[in-house]
Amino acid sequence: MKTLRLVLGDQLTQSLSSLADLDCARDVVLMVEVAAEATYVRHHKQKIALIFSAMRHFAEGLRGEGVTVDYVTLEDQGNTGSFEGELRRALLRHEPDRVIVTEPGEWRVWQMMLEWRETMPVPVEIRADDRFVASRDEFSAWAKGRKTYRMEFFYREMRRKTGLLMAGDAPVGGQWNFDAENRKSLPAGYHPPQRLRFEPDAVTREVLALVERHFPDHFGDLAPFGWPVTRADALKALDHFIAVALEGFGDFQDAMKRGEDFLHHALLAPALNIGLLTPMELCRAAERAYLEGRAPLNAVEGFIRQVIGWREFVRGLYWNEMPGYAETNALSARRALPDFYWTGETDLACLKECISATKRNAYAHHIQRLMVTGNFALLAGVAPREIEQWYLLVYADAFEWVELPNVHGMVMFADGGLLASKPYAASGAYIDRMSDYCAGCRYDPAVKSGPGACPFNPLYWNFLIENEGKLGNNPRMAMPYRNLRRFSAERRAEIAREATAFLDEVAPRQG
Repeated sequence: MKTLRLVLGDQLTQSLSSLADLDCARDVVLMVEVAAEATYVRHHKQKIALIFSAMRHFAEGLRGEGVTVDYVTLEDQGNTGSFEGELRRALLRHEPDRVIVTEPGEWRVWQMMLEWRETMPVPVEIRADDRFVASRDEFSAWAKGRKTYRMEFFYREMRRKTGLLMAGDAPVGGQWNFDAENRKSLPAGYHPPQRLRFEPDAVTREVLALVERHFPDHFGDLAPFGWPVTRADALKALDHFIAVALEGFGDFQDAMKRGEDFLHHALLAPALNIGLLTPMELCRAAERAYLEGRAPLNAVEGFIRQVIGWREFVRGLYWNEMPGYAETNALSARRALPDFYWTGETDLACLKECISATKRNAYAHHIQRLMVTGNFALLAGVAPREIEQWYLLVYADAFEWVELPNVHGMVMFADGGLLASKPYAASGAYIDRMSDYCAGCRYDPAVKSGPGACPFNPLYWNFLIENEGKLGNNPRMAMPYRNLRRFSAERRAEIAREATAFLDEVAPRQG
């Protein structure tokens, strides 16, 4: 039986389920660069380049093993620009008896594949994506009957299942979670380790030129491009992180510093999310570093929690709650996204720093995303769809299954607490404590109102005021609401005026 096997740009794993029983003598692997997937949101230039280059390298690797690969580049004559169009053209070229695909990471593409089973002239088999620790069905069984989802309890199940950092039935170190130890700010004079980046090879340089030709107006810079685009380089990046950065990953994972885009963060999510690495090999490498005395437990546990805890958790939530999940808007947020999210041009030093780094690298670490760009969007009442689209397109590691729950649930609290037990709202004091961004900023986080006050301060209290009916009884918000209830009516009115004036000032220009 001749089989056509479609491999998507985030499925670049040789052990992929759709390739499991591949017959090199008869089967064809189809890989396609299509305009629809590069433009349904205007993805960061580096994100497009990363995926296309990694796809081309993966195809060459398969060919080197004797696999017949039908690879359609973006500029190939006749390219229809869509998955369906290219699949139909490939069926005419190869006349297979069936098509095999692995389930995608996005609801939109999943619905497309389900339609193929009804409309294609040959049978279409959709296989589960077994590159995750928990299957979609496994998460659904865990979630059944729960009114809210809490990652910590799911994470413990994943620890038990994998045996990672376990001593029999108990967690190594006597506790499951060392997050309380992972909130240190950087000491004065601290210099983080130099990070490994990869010089573009001939294939990547060709792709970079293609991206510049076809997507010149997309967000972000193409250079410097330093992401790994092969499995060999991704493994080097993993080894480098374990050797030079993991030791400080725990202590400083919430810290931020001007001019330091990467600090101790792993920088492995882009490679992981397109399939060049697998979650268990990351976790085993980190666990080995702990067992060999090369990294402390708080760092290793924190890293493993991000991979088999948080990453698996948001993926399960996404598939369990879609498509209705994306439509919720628990805080009735409606404002438009300010223009500075696209330009980086703002007097707020923290936002300028994080957005500028995002433009340079298609990357920002999780605290920059959650507590700077995300915190502002939350406090400003930006419409969830607008900020979610921004996150999806600006980051190289952003695919909807991971981006949507993180932004919709954790950043924007738009699901009303299904994912997170409280909104991650903070005033300028938090950013000042965890970074050096505020030094030299036009605004002062110590000034609460009036000229020179950090806008995060009135925005924070205004957020509490506007959402008091929805959040006032949340037990995790008890302290700020106790403080708010001491405010006079005059003080509340002053906060509302200052917040509204600032939001009007940064509202996007019309036309």
